[in-house]
Order: sequence, then C-alpha cells, then structure tokens
Amino acid sequence: MGLDIRIPIGSMFTLIGLLLVVAGLIHPEFPPKGALQININLIWGSVLLVFGVLMWGAAILAKRNQK
Repeated sequence: MGLDIRIPIGSMFTLIGLLLVVAGLIHPEFPPKGALQININLIWGSVLLVFGVLMWGAAILAKRNQK
C-alpha cells in the first residue's frame, strides 16, 4: 500500500549514524572534546545507528504482519 515512511527514515538515520561512528573511530580527537572529555561523534553516531535499525525493523515487522 505504498511506501512505508519508516524505510526512508531508517535509511537516513542509519547512514548518518554510520558516518558519525566512523568519524568518531578514525578521528577520536576531532572535534576537540569538551569539559567531559567524551567522543560525541561516537556516542551520537551509535544512538542514530540504533534508531535507524529500529525503524527498519519496525517497517519489516509491519510488512510481515500485513500479509
């Protein structure tokens, strides 16, 4: 019944999450760490990656339950 909006949203968040995780792993010192001394690219990349995969999973489950 058309395109499920969770598929493009999941794709976008997964792609951006992967890019941030790779950037956080390759250059852990860039951008300069703040007062907490954390790698924000790695943390937020992981969050976006998990969210994107969850959106894809929800779309697949909805498609499977529809049949």
